[in-house]
Amino acid sequence: MTSPGTRSDAQAEDLDVEEALALVRENPGPAHRGPARPGPGGNGSPAPHHPANSRHRATPWPEARTTAERAARAAARAARRTPLAVPLDAALGLTLAAPLAALTDLPSFDTSAMDGWALAGPGPWTVRNEGVLAGHAEPAPLVDGEAVRIATGARVPPDTTAVLRSEHGRTDERGRLHPTRDVVHGQDIRPRGQECRSGDQLLPVGTLATPAVLGLAAAAGYDTLTAVPRPRVDVLVLGDELLTGGLPHDGLIRDALGPMLPPWLRALGAEVRSVTRIGDDAEALHRAVTSCDADLIVTTGGTAAGPVDHVHPTLRRIGAELLVDGVEVRPGHPMLLARLKDDQYLVGLPGNPLAAVSGLLTLAEPLLRTLAARPAPEPYTLPLRDAVHGHPHDTRLVPVVLRDEGAVPLRYNGPAMLRGIAAADALAVVPPGGARSGQEAELLDLPWATGGIGVCFT
Repeated sequence: MTSPGTRSDAQAEDLDVEEALALVRENPGPAHRGPARPGPGGNGSPAPHHPANSRHRATPWPEARTTAERAARAAARAARRTPLAVPLDAALGLTLAAPLAALTDLPSFDTSAMDGWALAGPGPWTVRNEGVLAGHAEPAPLVDGEAVRIATGARVPPDTTAVLRSEHGRTDERGRLHPTRDVVHGQDIRPRGQECRSGDQLLPVGTLATPAVLGLAAAAGYDTLTAVPRPRVDVLVLGDELLTGGLPHDGLIRDALGPMLPPWLRALGAEVRSVTRIGDDAEALHRAVTSCDADLIVTTGGTAAGPVDHVHPTLRRIGAELLVDGVEVRPGHPMLLARLKDDQYLVGLPGNPLAAVSGLLTLAEPLLRTLAARPAPEPYTLPLRDAVHGHPHDTRLVPVVLRDEGAVPLRYNGPAMLRGIAAADALAVVPPGGARSGQEAELLDLPWATGGIGVCFT
């Protein structure tokens, strides 16, 4: 037997993820904060790319983010992933791939909005002995001059003219009920269909499934939601110098990215399937990349040109296309984005922790957001409370806290540092040359600053 919540699945059985993405872009709806940033030329043309063994300049920071969005749209077209019917308890943070239409009137019958008495006609009223509770069958009709005790959410008896709140009534020595203030016809009754009628569209395609959306879907009769599937991500942690426990010693350091990346990627809408530690082993990296069927592979470290930096040689060996090879941003300059297959990409993050965060927000965030059909956040700015030194040529991403309609830059913002970002609400985008105190700066929200740990809702 088909559950009520699967009815919308038939409406979208031929809808693929790219069509859902198109609907999101064309009809943003209430859950969207703003349009995606336009790419170079603003026409959505394919991103320029080059073989992994070619030489070129680093990509400007805004262009790198736009390239990642375009790559995700191309991947969605190539993969033709079908939206899924997802149980409500697993749908948090997903994007609706079919409109949410009411499967019933809300409320589905006339209900009492308050604890008190259901009344018929003018008072005083004779009170029935039995009461009316929520969850029970329809009670017997009332006649004029009659009242019955009723609980919030209970079905009102037929011929009820109003509900009198408990605090607005009194009984006399004969047990008759009197109002202590005027009674208005229909007061404190929620009529059937007050919120919606069966078939009304409640939310459009592209809406993000927040806790409130899940509650509305349940109230409207759904057991499942038709949603865009989460992009699948595998993480490869590179580096022989990394420890998974204990204190640093003998030239070894603790791995900060292994614990940090999976929850951060989940907050960006991904399904993180595995975290594999490879070390500095070129053959192991090649095997891991070529055997992976995830939508996105994220690597940590190994993106520069040192003797044990194996990401570029591996990409050349498998014939990958480098869409972004270095970004004009600090920290995080040696990040990269490569197309492995038509529907599979690799984001190479630098090994330094804050540089890796920069790579996450520059390349992984727009790619995952677009694959998951989430709306692009609307860019916003706040004045900086202090001056920020800039790089002569590159954009800087600086951790800030938000205070009194301003952004306060934080110390400990070096490439290898996490102390600043751990206390931050956002990253400020500082243009080349720096920014003076009071200057407006674009801000990149951190997932937990706007939506709670585990899922970014906005």
